[in-house]
Amino acid sequence: MKRETSVPERPSAPEMAAQRLRLLAEVSRALASGLDAEESLRRLARLVVAHFADACVVDVVAADGLRRLTVAERDPGRGLRERPGGFLPGPDASATDLAKVLRGGGPALDTGLTAPDPGDPLGAAQWALYNAVGAETAVIVPMRVRRHTLGALTFIRYSRDLPFDEQEQALATDLGQRAGLALENARLYTLQRHTAEQLQRSLLPDLTGLAHLQLAARYVAARERAEVGGDWYDAFPLPDGSVVLAIGDVVGHDLAAAVRMGQLRNMLRALAYDSGDDPAGIMSRLDRVMQGLTSIELVTAVVARIHTPARGPWRLHWTNAGHLPPLLAQRDGRTLLLEDGHAPVLGVDPALDRQTASVVLPSGATLLLYTDGLIERPGEDIGHGLTRLRQHAAGLARASLTVFRDELLARLGSDRHDDIAVLALRVP
Repeated sequence: MKRETSVPERPSAPEMAAQRLRLLAEVSRALASGLDAEESLRRLARLVVAHFADACVVDVVAADGLRRLTVAERDPGRGLRERPGGFLPGPDASATDLAKVLRGGGPALDTGLTAPDPGDPLGAAQWALYNAVGAETAVIVPMRVRRHTLGALTFIRYSRDLPFDEQEQALATDLGQRAGLALENARLYTLQRHTAEQLQRSLLPDLTGLAHLQLAARYVAARERAEVGGDWYDAFPLPDGSVVLAIGDVVGHDLAAAVRMGQLRNMLRALAYDSGDDPAGIMSRLDRVMQGLTSIELVTAVVARIHTPARGPWRLHWTNAGHLPPLLAQRDGRTLLLEDGHAPVLGVDPALDRQTASVVLPSGATLLLYTDGLIERPGEDIGHGLTRLRQHAAGLARASLTVFRDELLARLGSDRHDDIAVLALRVP
């Protein structure tokens, strides 16, 4: 296992203290630079081998054992390349220092690396690693949060003549604590995001009760944000046989926004179902009730009502409260942004005058309601996004409705800087 290597001289005490502070600062930046904890831990390993150890191993506790996330070496040409992935046996039956640390023990220093018991599979895997990198001394520290061990960091040096001193062991322990916090924060973020997204999806409507219409809807959460937002859509029948379509965005990007979105959707349904009002009247009543009975602050929305007579053309009536204009794509490739009926957002002034606009829906046309996540890009004028939307919608106007929806999402929503909600209707 021993390799030919020269022993570098230790820096002076002030130099070593300065190096440790720089390493801690760089590691802190790496761990805080994103919400992908595994990539942050890989960056930590690369920083460590550049400034502190000859090799660094990151092991993460998994449901079915131990996952070796990465092995980073200062000199990859010595044998082992960086290897993400790979599962190891659980630590329960092992007597290795790694297993003891994972079972709750403190940092472990090993300067006399010896072959393990042949019946210890984790020990055999660790011994194979030490042989591959030429380890002569190692210190293993836990990644632990609130007495819960999430994994371990193993710092390795090639020379037995340069062991980790007490200050370096304290530094290694500090690195393990910071890595554990980053890993726990990422897990909490994932849990919160999953909970919020599931809540939001549970509040969105089931459209199976409108089987006589060709409808296609989709909600897509943002790719990089910790929270979901208040994007929503709805479609429901009225007693006279007409159908209400709605889409909107409640201000905020958190669990509270998802809950407020559910409140707003239910209020809209109740107000529209028995009032007999046109879309402008429904929107005005929704604004008054929202400001009088809820803590919801600002909402953009489009409320539309579609009359679908058995004979004669379908007609769309709509009003817009600060939202992006609906899009009408005809089969011949012509597109129209429905920009009439526009008024300020909900939550500004319930006494605002709102107007209902109307249009005949051409046979075979597609009506698209959408939220800003579909077309907006950071730092870009929204007009460019609307132009892209019209171009792609024109090219997809003859495709099936599900293909129309899915292709628009794939072409325009791939970056997913924001949540996206879309609701499409195909006229027979």
